[in-house]
Formats: sequence, structure tokens, C-alpha cells
Amino acid sequence: MQKTLEQLVSAAQAGDQAALKNLVQEIQDQIHHLAMRMMVNPDDAQEATQEILILVITKLSTFEGKSAFKTWVYRVAANYLINAKKIRDKELGLTFDIFKQDLESGLDPKTSFSDTLSPNMASGEDKIWLNELRVSCTMAMLLCLDLKHRLAYVLGDILDFPQSEAAQILDLSTANYRKRLSRARNEVVAFTSRNCGIANSKAMCSCPRRLPAARKLGRIPEKGSGSSPAYALQDAPDYIAVIEDVQALEAELQTIKLQRATPTFASPQDFANKLASVLTQNNPRHDIPH
Repeated sequence: MQKTLEQLVSAAQAGDQAALKNLVQEIQDQIHHLAMRMMVNPDDAQEATQEILILVITKLSTFEGKSAFKTWVYRVAANYLINAKKIRDKELGLTFDIFKQDLESGLDPKTSFSDTLSPNMASGEDKIWLNELRVSCTMAMLLCLDLKHRLAYVLGDILDFPQSEAAQILDLSTANYRKRLSRARNEVVAFTSRNCGIANSKAMCSCPRRLPAARKLGRIPEKGSGSSPAYALQDAPDYIAVIEDVQALEAELQTIKLQRATPTFASPQDFANKLASVLTQNNPRHDIPH
């Protein structure tokens, strides 16, 4: 019989290495998805995922069951993503103004505003790369928020945590979390509704107009290069389907729809065996720290 998450935690705390491996496998995809939405860069997200999982393992003996285990795991992850020096050092200092200027540089003048939302603009190989551009752009947009506001937004509007649980994860009162989320949401909604061609057909930037410049800058592989998408993975919503869904929504809901219309970003590595092996080598008398 398969153990519940709570049973896996208890067994792992008692030194059961098999339970520890299973526990890591249960949470690694969720942690990687959070890291991807916070950091965007796949390599950085993988590194952060490993570091967070190590923290979860080494702190596991301190978990007392006063909250749901998932809540506790996200709190460990949040503390790392906000406070780790290596995370802060990788921040680009991006602002919404800088991001806007970058998006509007090198737009294809041959593509008219009326063409940008046409399904005919997205066929064959271009459709794949338009979706890659859509996903990567909506994710990169959040880098314009500082880490604390970005995390509040990701927890609340992307991962859809109840405000009381998100507040607990961030060690805030519910009222203070609401304020932080509202501030982040207002900035993201305002930028999206003004500058994203999917949400606003009058915006200068749209995926079809941006694609040639993105290729030239190396942010999207050249046509026919044989490269695979890094962001628009197989479970990413279809480009045209997203456009059709978004057009029927109000500004705030458009933004949430766009930000949620990404893959699940399951961890590309199975960290369970890797981490258990490393910890066993470093601490041969114990499966986990007690």
C-alpha cells in the first residue's frame, strides 16, 4: 500500500531512506515549478531546486506538523528564494520601463496590428516559437518585481494559494500579505494591459512582431535550427487557444490567464536518488540528520 505524505514524513524522520527518497520525489516537481517561475532561467532553477530540497531534507527533523507539510516545504523554499545571496546576486535589476523598451526594440514593421492576433500568423514551426516567445515573455515579466513581491504574486495569482496559507508561507499577517499581493498584481496587470499584444491589440509589441528580433538577439532559436523550446513544453497551452481565451476576459483576468498559461515545469532531474546518495556519503551512519 502506498504511504500518504504524512506517513512518508514520519518514516523519513525516523531514518527510513526509502521513505526519504519517495518524499523528495513527491515534492521536487512543485519546488522546481516555483523556482522556474521565480528565476525563469532553467539552469538557475535546477540549482535552486536542489538547494531547497537539501534544506528540506536537513531540516526535516524540525518539522512538527503544526502546519501541512506542503505549507512547511514552501516556507523553506520561500526563505531560500528571498534570502539566499546567490539568488540575490543573480537579480538583473530589471524594471517594467526597461522591459518595455526591450520589447519594443526591433519590432517587425511588416507585421500590422490587425495581423498580430490572426491565427494565420501562427502555423507550422512559427506557431511553436510564437508560443515559446509568449511563455518566456510572460515569465520574464515577473523579473521586474523584486523578490518579495514576485513571490507573493507567484503564490497568490499563479499557484493560487489561499491568502491565509500564502501569508503563513511568507511569515506575514494575512492583511500584510494582501497588501503585498495587491501591489504586485497592480503592477503586473497595468504592464500587461498596456504592453502585451495578446491582451491589447493596440499595444506596440506582439509575439509575431517580436519574433524576428527575439531570434536575432538569440532569445529564441533561429528558424530551422533544430532546437527544442525551453519554456513552451508539451503541456503548455496552445498559442491560439490562449489568445482566444484571453480576448474574452477583463484586464486582471487576462493577466492571470497569461501568467498561468505555462507548462507545469516538472523537474528535469530526479533528485531523490542523487541527494540521498550524497547525504549518505557525507553522513554514513545516518540516512538523514537527527
